Amino acid sequence: MENNPSGTRINKFLSEAGICSRREADRQIEAGNVIIDGKVAESGMRVMPGQHVFYKGKEITKEEEFVLIAFNKPIGIVCTAEKREKDNIIDYINYPKRIFPIGRLDKESEGLILLTNDGEIFNKIIRGSNAHEKEYIVTVNKNITAEFIEGMSNGVYLDELETTTRKCQVTKISNKTFKIILTQGLNRQIRRMCRVFGYHVNKLKRVRIMNINLGDLEIGTYRNLTSKEMKELNKLISHSTNGPKNIPEKGKKFSTSTKITASKKPTVSKKAITSKKPTTKKKIYATVNKDLMGR
Repeated sequence: MENNPSGTRINKFLSEAGICSRREADRQIEAGNVIIDGKVAESGMRVMPGQHVFYKGKEITKEEEFVLIAFNKPIGIVCTAEKREKDNIIDYINYPKRIFPIGRLDKESEGLILLTNDGEIFNKIIRGSNAHEKEYIVTVNKNITAEFIEGMSNGVYLDELETTTRKCQVTKISNKTFKIILTQGLNRQIRRMCRVFGYHVNKLKRVRIMNINLGDLEIGTYRNLTSKEMKELNKLISHSTNGPKNIPEKGKKFSTSTKITASKKPTVSKKAITSKKPTTKKKIYATVNKDLMGR
């Protein structure tokens, strides 16, 4: 636990919970007055989501603001919470609270990705069995045929993954551009599907996740979800697996030991601030984790 890079350092946790300053927290930890999940805490330990922290015999219930944001990811940014990874999405956005991406987009892809600080919401949205829609606009290297559209729509066997993709909606937009709506998220799925038919993907952009649209959100910026979006999202995930927890509407809290509220920040677009200049193009660009939601 001491070496886990995620979570919150115990002295910071105590300070943010209003118990005492970080310096005093260090003294209380050394004195053995802090317990994490039944074990005496040590300096440098981190508190992970779901853990129970006690100070002098009394449990600390830290109130945490719920975060769920929409981000327009540039090409080249890596969709991982691992800050050791070069050009990772967390450093690029530089959000003031701990967040992590819900799924992924390939490093070569761009467009909409959601980030949150809540694990249950993450699981409800990400699980392939929940069959939530994700919509993409794809440009390929040669003219699209009727056979290509039909083949992509009916499901494609992928040798590398030894599986056949689910049937999906595919619509031709122009000679070399099409729209595709998936309800699963295999690794590099769209690129692999296109390759089966002899096509190479030149550009891939995600424009929708469930009821959340990319719209005119500027590339490299993020925004909070609106109350209307969160209300509709709750309806869509109400039958999803992973428990009954809903996304809070503004002003409401979860009745859990970690109380979570909807963000009070304005829902206008915000520029992601990088801690250092991109190492590729003008704005940096994103890659792949092995969870279930990207292309």
